[in-house]
Amino acid sequence: MQVTALEWVITIVVILGLFVFDFFAHVRTPHEPTFRESAFWSAVYIGLALVFGGIVAWQWGSTFAGEYYAGFVTEKALSVDNLFVFLIIMSSFAVPRMYQQKALLIGIVIALVMRGAFIAVGAAAISAFSWVFYLFGFFLVYTAIKLIKESGHEVEHEEQRDSKIVALTKRLLPTTDSYDGDKLITRVDGRRAVTPLLLALLAIGFADLLFALDSIPAIYGLTSEPYLVFTANAFALMGLRQLYFLIGGLLDRLVYLSYGLSAILAFIGVKLVLHALHENTLPFINGGEPVSVPEISTPVSLGVILGILVIATVASLLRTRARTSRV
Repeated sequence: MQVTALEWVITIVVILGLFVFDFFAHVRTPHEPTFRESAFWSAVYIGLALVFGGIVAWQWGSTFAGEYYAGFVTEKALSVDNLFVFLIIMSSFAVPRMYQQKALLIGIVIALVMRGAFIAVGAAAISAFSWVFYLFGFFLVYTAIKLIKESGHEVEHEEQRDSKIVALTKRLLPTTDSYDGDKLITRVDGRRAVTPLLLALLAIGFADLLFALDSIPAIYGLTSEPYLVFTANAFALMGLRQLYFLIGGLLDRLVYLSYGLSAILAFIGVKLVLHALHENTLPFINGGEPVSVPEISTPVSLGVILGILVIATVASLLRTRARTSRV
């Protein structure tokens, strides 16, 4: 896949332009989005992501388009798990809903910048060392197991992380416990002080950093093209703010989402290990020669990922509906 420098520049400018538009059109004036507004713009950004996949198919072929769609679906699914953590953070810091948009949008932009750096490092590592796929694969399997173990205790883990961030920030900077509109920094007795909104933003940024450690290896298991990895991440993050307000009330009902995501991560981890064996150069494995193992195609990967998400979502809704009806 050949992507020119001009195509990279145009893509980045368009993506940044969409975030700038989002800020001035929806976030600059603090308000709580309505369901209709959130649903409309969520649909718009998902539509843009699907259209971009068509552009990839037209420009570079259906194979790369399939890799992009598989990456986008995976990153979008993982981003829903991000929303649950964001909800915990907003509750922990008691952020008024009309100010939550600003923290979310800035946090998402920070996440995209951090993921861009991870993508560049991952691409360089893969280009130089094919055995990196082993590391990515085993790391994803480990993450899947860890996700299952932590299932049901997400609130406790996130609150512990938030308290550490707050304690560190308060040691380094003057802070205030009261909000001053949607300001990140205010003045108290003539001195500058950090508001709880900035603390929430820092917590979101740190959470995004942890999520990037999982999501970047996962998408490299579906495509080795940095351009597709970046754009799939960008379009998955785009519209995440609207999705937060759209399905915020449904997050508690997705009780099996963690299990579904762990299954996806484990599946991609196995796929990466198989690919690493197929491209093997490590001298202590098969004498440094490639190992004849089956590889999982992109259409199969996309089908498995979608299937797991559908099963996890339907099972969650059926379980919580039955629980609600008994109450």
